[in-house]
Amino acid sequence: MEFKLKSGKKIKLKDVSIDERDEMLDSVQYEMDSEGNIGQIKLMHSTMTKWIRIGLDGDTSDEFLKTLTLEDRTEIFTKMQNYYLVGEDKASK
Repeated sequence: MEFKLKSGKKIKLKDVSIDERDEMLDSVQYEMDSEGNIGQIKLMHSTMTKWIRIGLDGDTSDEFLKTLTLEDRTEIFTKMQNYYLVGEDKASK
């Protein structure tokens, strides 16, 4: 999957293995309220970096990551969640 960020940078995602996908998902920690709703995600910056390093097809060096704004990183992370988690809600229904 290839897409363009709002900033104009072109990003391409890899077809990750099941093990890589599990590693990505295991790095996300959710804080839930008393009703079981997700309140916030913990360790957000390290989680986004990990996902970008695993899932991006291309340069994931520190030099490249330093060129990304927080908005870029958040946009990439959101696209990755949508791409890698497609069908998750369907699997449990």
